Amino acid sequence: MTMQSLNIPGLNAKELHALVAVAHFGSLVNASAFLQTSQSALSRTITRIEKLLGVRLFVRSTRRIELTVAGREFVAVSERVLNDLQIALGGLRDIANEQRGQVIVSSFPVVVQQTLPTLVRAFRERRPQVDVQLRGGCNSQVIEDVVGGVADFGITYGDSIPESLERVDLRRESLHVVLPKDHPLAEESTPIRLAQLRDFPLVSPPRDSYTRKLVEGAAASAGFTLRSAVLVPGFPEVFACVRAGVGVGILPSGAMPSPLPQDVRARLLAAPALSVPVTLIRLAGRHMSPTASSFWTLVLDGLKPHHGGVGARIVDMTRTRRRKA
Repeated sequence: MTMQSLNIPGLNAKELHALVAVAHFGSLVNASAFLQTSQSALSRTITRIEKLLGVRLFVRSTRRIELTVAGREFVAVSERVLNDLQIALGGLRDIANEQRGQVIVSSFPVVVQQTLPTLVRAFRERRPQVDVQLRGGCNSQVIEDVVGGVADFGITYGDSIPESLERVDLRRESLHVVLPKDHPLAEESTPIRLAQLRDFPLVSPPRDSYTRKLVEGAAASAGFTLRSAVLVPGFPEVFACVRAGVGVGILPSGAMPSPLPQDVRARLLAAPALSVPVTLIRLAGRHMSPTASSFWTLVLDGLKPHHGGVGARIVDMTRTRRRKA
């Protein structure tokens, strides 16, 4: 591994601890009491950190201290650094033997709810003293967690991965149209053409969703547009709205509950047949702890198809390059 010079502000662990304490208590009074220091000294510490970083981390009022957007991100990273340092100092031998540590994984809520619990149980049966944290968010949030170092790795849908990340494509999931059982298109079980949805209101995930971009791009190529009448945070909400009769949804197969409830119908999307890759991502060049590497391997084995299919395919494990337009 090539050693590189680092352009990192000169912050120490005590300063990071002070920063996290102020963020936690939202008050210099309470944070200084917790840290057993004076308010003036704590205020100077926060001011020094902000000057070193060149960004404002807190907005101060008469009663509370609120985090800025930059502050929330830096505090999250600071907590992770402090936790890793505490774990490392508390049990270096156990970490080397993969018996202690912390693993943070970021993924879609549907993966956090339906897929990861079984893998977490299997992992902790082998390493009961390893702490596991699961973070749920949309595609862009998962990428931000991994790029920012908040998460060890992420599980996401899509090909639009920054070049700073390594990726492993696990499998591809076909897209399905989900409908209330009394919907006119729910009478048949054969594949459904995308053009058949042009006159029906859709329940859609956020605009930066890879799946939504894929579907809307296919519609545009065919010369028509789809009407996203209801916008929701993610796939679980899409399914819930469809079940309530709000509209029609388009979901990857892995985002649908199995078995389907009796009041919902699903039809394979065809003409065009669309699919999305399920992808493991991690920061290129970042050393993963032994515990994180073990969980990465477990997830890799647990999510790849075991019967048929293309299997897990490693894609540019040195660095993923952006596709040229």
